[in-house]
Amino acid sequence: MPPAKKRARSYDPAKTRAAVLAQLAHVREAARGLGPEQLALPTRLGDWTVRDLIAHIGMAATAVHRALELPAPPRQTVTVAEWPFATGPGAVGIDDFTRGVTAVHPDLDAYLTDADHRLRALLDAHPGSRLLETNAGALPLADYLVTRTVELVVHTDDLNAAVPGLDVPYDRQALAAATRLLADALAVKAPGGSTEVRVPPYAVVQCVEGPRHTRGTPPNVVETDPLTWIRLATGRLAWADALAEAKVSASGERADIGGLLPVMS
Repeated sequence: MPPAKKRARSYDPAKTRAAVLAQLAHVREAARGLGPEQLALPTRLGDWTVRDLIAHIGMAATAVHRALELPAPPRQTVTVAEWPFATGPGAVGIDDFTRGVTAVHPDLDAYLTDADHRLRALLDAHPGSRLLETNAGALPLADYLVTRTVELVVHTDDLNAAVPGLDVPYDRQALAAATRLLADALAVKAPGGSTEVRVPPYAVVQCVEGPRHTRGTPPNVVETDPLTWIRLATGRLAWADALAEAKVSASGERADIGGLLPVMS
């Protein structure tokens, strides 16, 4: 008998909406206090400056606007856990679009404030079941909003890394959703039940082909904290470096998941 298909994770639409808006507000508040020298600082994202990065964070919200301007597709074609695999191929276009936004919106506070207001209005006007055509395929609006938590949390981390002492906070629900989505993407990329990946307190997934664990302590376990997991899953941190710095623990012969990372790039 084939193994039972894993049930897809569900997300509370109201909590997801609150998380996206809260994280966007955290970024907006932090950006408001940055001066020209800080906005010109380099980031770990190629030759983007902090100004470019903040403009791109605003794009995480305006992507919902752009998707809703398109006709609704006839049916859903991907799951939310598959979305991370579609981000890499569009990197060049995203870079060009970001630079265009930076040039057109010198007042970042006004840009982020408008993005916030428009997003609230659109979410009030459209049901979560409304299908959107995205870079990954057709997804319901409620699921696409979960992907926005990944964009916002990942790039908030980029912003904190670029500006010493900035310390933009992470909304707990946004961090939880981003952690879970990237963990689920790993399980989609490497289906199986031989290795358990734990990211307390938000996510536990089983992945990697091999003998399936059913009871007791799994023989292959990977454990880390949410931000370290997000950095590993998005290529901000190398697996070998995380192990060397004791930011991740891995026990068992199938616990070396470095070859599966990043899941999103």
